[in-house]
Amino acid sequence: MGFIAIKRLRKEFLERRSTRRKFNGPGVEQGQPLLVLDEIDLECKDGELVCVLGPSGCGKSTLLRIMAGFDSKTSGSVTIDGREVNGPSSENIFVFQHNGLLPWLTVAENVGLGLRHWKDEKARDERVQEYIDIVNLSGFEQHYPHQLSGGMQRRAELARALVVSPEVMFMDEPFAGLDYLTRLKMQEEIINMHEYFRKTVVFITHDIDEAMTMGDRVVVMSERPARVKLDVELTAPHPRDFLSDPELSELRKSVYHELGVHHAL
Repeated sequence: MGFIAIKRLRKEFLERRSTRRKFNGPGVEQGQPLLVLDEIDLECKDGELVCVLGPSGCGKSTLLRIMAGFDSKTSGSVTIDGREVNGPSSENIFVFQHNGLLPWLTVAENVGLGLRHWKDEKARDERVQEYIDIVNLSGFEQHYPHQLSGGMQRRAELARALVVSPEVMFMDEPFAGLDYLTRLKMQEEIINMHEYFRKTVVFITHDIDEAMTMGDRVVVMSERPARVKLDVELTAPHPRDFLSDPELSELRKSVYHELGVHHAL
């Protein structure tokens, strides 16, 4: 299970310092509330891969942290399978934007972190090895993170997330900093993993084509204070070809337009 329901979600921050007026707009006084998320209504179905797009600074990561229980909301509600989110849960895994592997642990030790409570060491080691094999890191079990490429580190993080069989995976721009070819390979990894495990995945990205390639749904957010501008389901099978599928190509153009780009490059 992994059904997420967000209703009338608002998030305000208090300004820590005053700012000067810019471009004839009003300045901001210290302690004044800054509205980041404004009446967000969103649902993520069980087993769905939802890609969230939006301008830089609009509040995408803030939304994700609230959904995962790492940040508090100002008002509204966030529920997962009918239960209010009031803090992080071991049933939901967060994959951070930057490398989250512990540098003093090997690949096998990093992947097995979430299984520390298992008393059956043989069963634990077998499960860890199974997921290392799934992400094609066999032979690197005893390597440390600094001995891996960026793509291999991401795959180790993916194995660490999946090994605990989470209901939901929250991914905050997990491919940031990867080179183009590695990024394409990691997109393929996520698509394959998702089709195999069918876990609910909420995936934050700035890359429109990445979202269109991977997502079962694409959600486009506005400038801050963020609202949902576009919420569309993608039914085209993988792999997706924007050039040969006119409907997919038009939808891609619509997403570009919603984000203020008037021609799709």
